[in-house]
Amino acid sequence: MKRTLLIARREYVAYAKTVGFWLSLLAFPMFAVLGGGIPLLIRSAEPIKVVTVIEDGPAATGLAAEVRAALQEEKDRLAERVQEAAQKGQAAAGRAAASISGPKMRLIDAPPALTSGRGAAREAALREVLDKDASKDRRVDAVVFLSRVDGKPQAQVWTARAMDNDVADFVRNALRTGYRDQALTAAGVAPSLVEQIESFKPEVKAFSPNAASGGEVSMRDRIPAFIGLGAGFLLWSLVITGASILLNSVMEEKSNKILEVLLSSASASEILTGKVLGVAMLTLTVLAVWAGIGTSVLTSASPDTAATIGQVLLDGGLVFYFIAYMVGGYLMYAVLFAAIGAFCETPRDAQTLMGPIMMILVVPILVMQMALTSPDAPVVKVLSWIPFFTPFLMSARAPSDPPLIEIVLTLIGMFATAALMVWIAGRAFRAGALSDVKLSWKTFGRAVTGRG
Repeated sequence: MKRTLLIARREYVAYAKTVGFWLSLLAFPMFAVLGGGIPLLIRSAEPIKVVTVIEDGPAATGLAAEVRAALQEEKDRLAERVQEAAQKGQAAAGRAAASISGPKMRLIDAPPALTSGRGAAREAALREVLDKDASKDRRVDAVVFLSRVDGKPQAQVWTARAMDNDVADFVRNALRTGYRDQALTAAGVAPSLVEQIESFKPEVKAFSPNAASGGEVSMRDRIPAFIGLGAGFLLWSLVITGASILLNSVMEEKSNKILEVLLSSASASEILTGKVLGVAMLTLTVLAVWAGIGTSVLTSASPDTAATIGQVLLDGGLVFYFIAYMVGGYLMYAVLFAAIGAFCETPRDAQTLMGPIMMILVVPILVMQMALTSPDAPVVKVLSWIPFFTPFLMSARAPSDPPLIEIVLTLIGMFATAALMVWIAGRAFRAGALSDVKLSWKTFGRAVTGRG
């Protein structure tokens, strides 16, 4: 036992004392925040597009006014939203929402060369004002030519950037709204009445006898499902992280002949157990840091939500289910990756073996999303009984209160499979560590049966 703990300590310290480990540890929450915030920052930082609108012919009279009215209406709506947020004490949030969702357009008068010219002359003027090298006072981002065909509005939108669809989308919506209002007015229907009908959102409340209040469904009833889905994804990321570290560690030590030195002073079982335990401690460190960051951020941002999540985890022993499935899932995959690493000396060797395993690990990622809305769907329930999928899918299903018999039997099946994996991996690890043969079905069978 002492040698096992020494190996575990060595494995843990070898990674924990490196700067790269802590940088990668903090990278996940940082990139999770950036992943959600960067698109918003990009949207809010987009420059205001300078746009000119031209009515192409007498039939298009009034269309430019519709576009200007739509733009002003959008600005008024956003200003009203900011004012409402300020009244609620959320002025900063209101301004941020307005800067993100507001129209990034500014209308200017059309240059005379565009309104008076025709054919080649107008095309030359277009290219001049849309040229990125044109002077700032003469350059525009988009030119919109409005017209009517058979009484229906149409538009040609020329943009400086070929992939810029923002102006075209805005003009399309403005013309559609204007045409709708004209058609309704001609039919004797007030456009304001139609807008009122379209904006009407009936109040619909959800009730369930299984709700926490015994009646109306609240966020307190929805949080467990999100926690279960998050626990499944978290376990998946921890398994991938820990098992990959273990694979690389064993592979590196075999190629450097360190495993042979370790085997001279400890048994293969002690080395395998120590390595799995050491990387498990490393994974727990990752989990503790992530949990600490998430808890502190959530507590400061929304104390009530943090208290609700803590209550949900302790209610009915949900946190203990998560721990049990995490231990079993990690053990299964950790010993498998360690055994594979014992037969590999280069990353190329490992990549050929990692492909099938990663394909297996993709399945629970896809099915867990279904477990959020339909935890009792037949495909989810059937796959939950497959030990290699059990820890992920049952973590996602646990908050939906599956039958106790399912929880007990899936735990038994998972830990029985983990025990079998430990036995198989132990024999394969010893055979792979003491030989230079490549992993194949033949060598693996010999290692398991003890004939290798």
